[in-house]
Amino acid sequence: MWKRSWQGRALTFHLAGINNQNFIMRDEQTGSFWQQVTGSAISGPLKGASLELVRNDELSFGLWKSESPEGLVLAPDPRFAGDYETKDWEAHIGKLPVSPKLKSGPVASRETVVGIAINGGARAFPVAKIIQQSPLEDSVGGTPILLVTGPDGVSIRAFVRRMPSESQPAEFFKPAAAPSGAPSQPASANAAAEKKTSAQEDWKLLDSATNSEWNFQGCATSGSAKGKCLEPVSFLKDYWFDWHNYHPNTSIYNH
Repeated sequence: MWKRSWQGRALTFHLAGINNQNFIMRDEQTGSFWQQVTGSAISGPLKGASLELVRNDELSFGLWKSESPEGLVLAPDPRFAGDYETKDWEAHIGKLPVSPKLKSGPVASRETVVGIAINGGARAFPVAKIIQQSPLEDSVGGTPILLVTGPDGVSIRAFVRRMPSESQPAEFFKPAAAPSGAPSQPASANAAAEKKTSAQEDWKLLDSATNSEWNFQGCATSGSAKGKCLEPVSFLKDYWFDWHNYHPNTSIYNH
């Protein structure tokens, strides 16, 4: 996601084509062509210019709605219903060959990764590993990183793994699960909703330095760090072949 302005001038973009299965956009004001994945102008009067990145989240709708109950949803325009892709678009795209040829390795060309680029360093984290290992701790470009999945098990956020105002990396972990009785089925839709809300409220991490509790927004809710928040990290959720194509020196998390 990019701010659609350059040097204070608002730009209006339209889809102009596809390159390596990435959108090429053309702005009305200058006729320059821009690469979707990098936000950079690749030809035209503004060639070499770059749009400013806007930090964003990729959350399930249910989790986003619980965090932002007053949020607005951009709904499809029924007048152009025939122009939208079908629901099986991703499955269809997944069968297409990829343009960049990659050597065989631990990650398939179309495996989905979370790509992070900081301080000249780039690293790809397979989404499956993040979900399996959350909280996942690593570093990119010398910056300690924390990746976590939310209470829905699919939404992902990334943070700088340092306590606010501290220079040393912090360690985060899930608290030990409390023993529970025999599982029971929700008796009603209300009971199911209450169970879902409870799971979101129960989601927490602890840090080894202060033993404070942290929520999925990266903020401490109890302990000596209460009220402090970790610095969020922008990332790109992408196919491995595409991330590698635009970050040829990237490393990949494979633990």
